[in-house]
Amino acid sequence: MTKTIRFKAKLFRPAKSEKTGSWTFLTLPPNASAELPSRGMTAIEDTINGFPFQATLEPDGQKSHWLKVDRKLGKSADAKAGDIVTLEIAPAGKETEPEVPTDLRKALAAAAPKARAGWSDITPNARRDWIHWITSAKQAETRTRRIKNTCSMLATGKRRVCCFDRSGFSSKSMSAPKAAI
Repeated sequence: MTKTIRFKAKLFRPAKSEKTGSWTFLTLPPNASAELPSRGMTAIEDTINGFPFQATLEPDGQKSHWLKVDRKLGKSADAKAGDIVTLEIAPAGKETEPEVPTDLRKALAAAAPKARAGWSDITPNARRDWIHWITSAKQAETRTRRIKNTCSMLATGKRRVCCFDRSGFSSKSMSAPKAAI
């Protein structure tokens, strides 16, 4: 039986968001994060304000985790930016599937059959690593190049992106968003 971790946290609106008000986030208190089995990405089963859901916690580069709360979940949990929410979390028994960005989804659909088969054959955590590598690009040209390289590498049988520390234990590239003031 896995231990349930209970805590309260404040929801923040990210300073930079593709759509204002489209999502919020929270940072886990250090003591709650310390009870998880990994400092890296961790799939969880949980409730927010009593509403059940599954998600993946992201490492924040500060030896803790953060959670993205999309608009649908926020509405279901009756939670918005500025609210203090109550969470009960536990490591998930099964890995959750990551949300595939539209540009990557389109590239995979147009890619060689071996690339699509490679994507289907890897674990959700491996797919999450590829997605993070792509979305961590700071420039559009870099992101486009990484998507092209992802399809090419998958087609050759590569299962993991190179040079990527998935633990995020102290990586500045894997940090929680900056909160809007």
